[in-house]
Amino acid sequence: MAIYKVDLPAGVVAHSLVDATQHASAMAQAVAEALRAAIDSHGRATLVVSGGRSTAAFFEALSGQQLDWSRVLISLADERWVPVEHPESNEGLVRRHLLRGAAASARFLGLYRAAPALEEAAAQTDHALAELALPIDVLVLGMGDDGHCASLFPRSPNLADALHPECERRCLPMQAPSVPRQRLTMTYPLLASARLPLLAIQGEAKLNTLRAAVAGDDALGMPIRAFLRPPLEIYWCP
Repeated sequence: MAIYKVDLPAGVVAHSLVDATQHASAMAQAVAEALRAAIDSHGRATLVVSGGRSTAAFFEALSGQQLDWSRVLISLADERWVPVEHPESNEGLVRRHLLRGAAASARFLGLYRAAPALEEAAAQTDHALAELALPIDVLVLGMGDDGHCASLFPRSPNLADALHPECERRCLPMQAPSVPRQRLTMTYPLLASARLPLLAIQGEAKLNTLRAAVAGDDALGMPIRAFLRPPLEIYWCP
């Protein structure tokens, strides 16, 4: 099955790439173009990215793009509540694969806080995210096989609050079904503010998940449904 066979909502754009290398390159070019436009328009740009094993190639392709990285603020859609040195840290992934070369001059706003408890860490991160100028210029999301995005997991205790369009919190603690379970996530109002939201998926399994998400409307069951609307662009490869 190809992505053009998925009955996407009107206005949602799909890009089909031949392989993971082209997928990373095409996304890097699109993100860099949007960041350049934002810098030209208002002198700065904000990029919010997601973690995950498949993002390293995209980060490396993006780090090689020519733009004024000193005017870019990079943050994370979500984070595992682990120190930066931990192998599961999204911040660690970004620092290893994106914040290098010319891109090392970008500002980075991480989500992890070394607080005594997850709830306290989320409160501290919520306060720190006040410096994130809205709207976000570019948001890059991934999607799990269960339809989660960022750390908005089905059946997580705070999911309804995190997905509420008028949620007053910028960051909430979440519980993932896999280890490490304790997570931090940006909430829907921040994520949905993005001028250019992108969804990066690879493989037939993710395409099947996308098709299931499109077929329903319960965002609590599949949180990605909350984002399947224009101006979302989806980048997929087999």
